[in-house]
Amino acid sequence: MKATSDLSTVIWRKSSYSDGGANNCVEVADGCPGLVPVRDSKVPDGPVLVFGAVSWSSFVTGLGARQR
Repeated sequence: MKATSDLSTVIWRKSSYSDGGANNCVEVADGCPGLVPVRDSKVPDGPVLVFGAVSWSSFVTGLGARQR
């Protein structure tokens, strides 16, 4: 995993599976080539996990396979 130091300019978006409520929302940030920052929407100033884009894609694909 690669670290990034400045996430102050990224645009966060909630998961498309979010129910719009205040519970259990995951946000990801766009605009970080090769990286996918992830945070808890309830704690926007809290910790951020940063994944490689390939690893994140595999994770999301795996989640989709479980839904079938």
